Amino acid sequence: MSTAARAAPALGPRGLPRPGRTLVMGIVNVTPDSFSDGGRWFDPERAVAHGLALLEEGADILDVGGESTRPGATRPPVEEELRRVLPVVRALAAAGAKVSVDTMRAEVAARAVEAGAALVNDVSGGLADPAMLPLMARAGRPYVVMHWRGHSAGMQAHAVYDDVVTDVIDELRVRVEAALDAGIPPDCLVVDPGLGFAKHPEHNWRLLGRLREVTAALGPPVLVGAARKAFLGHLLRDPETGRPRPAHLRDAATSAVSVLAAAQGAWCVRVHDVASTVDAVRVTARWGLEGAPAPPAPRF
Repeated sequence: MSTAARAAPALGPRGLPRPGRTLVMGIVNVTPDSFSDGGRWFDPERAVAHGLALLEEGADILDVGGESTRPGATRPPVEEELRRVLPVVRALAAAGAKVSVDTMRAEVAARAVEAGAALVNDVSGGLADPAMLPLMARAGRPYVVMHWRGHSAGMQAHAVYDDVVTDVIDELRVRVEAALDAGIPPDCLVVDPGLGFAKHPEHNWRLLGRLREVTAALGPPVLVGAARKAFLGHLLRDPETGRPRPAHLRDAATSAVSVLAAAQGAWCVRVHDVASTVDAVRVTARWGLEGAPAPPAPRF
């Protein structure tokens, strides 16, 4: 049986919202060295306040991370990652938010689930910690499997592909099969093509342009994380100086990517600018209705 046939859930990841449009995941970085916000929300109280503000703006899910995955980043000790994320996860879950924990470590994932996390977002797809897949099989929570070729410190050295779309699909299929073989329920799986992770700008654009191939080939819902990433800054670089657009000025471009991803069937987009993205995906969903077949007339 094919991976798509085994993995395709009828209704999407269990326990998560289904509003009839692409979901919006708001980013809460509890790190001192994020490329996008420079540690602005490193203090737990500020991180919680920021998460609540994103919730008010319409975020469907809040993604809390305590480890920067920007190119060249060094990993914090597990104790430090726990110290960063657990108070934030606990407070936001207690406030009624659907909380995702962005971690590659099974210990952090387990403690975050105990604290109320509804989703685990693992950028390594289970490769960084062999205990992760068995943990997620026991937890029965939605699990994001991202395409990954190595830790941030050296991942760009692995940005070599024959055809990036085919290669990403093939490598993600292996991870989905590993997750299923570990006992993770098919309706708990989400896949992420990993924009910016071991990929040059042209790789990211090809993946976005052919996103329907990814969704069709793999089966599980697709999460797209383009928020403020370097390939957008490269595209929008200053024509005179050649300098990339600064990260905090890439939200409009991110919203454009979110619209195009939603139009190609993305289940969720991960962003900093929640309010504009919620509006954008609502418009995309309504626009898509115009191309849908008319529903049958009711019979009385």
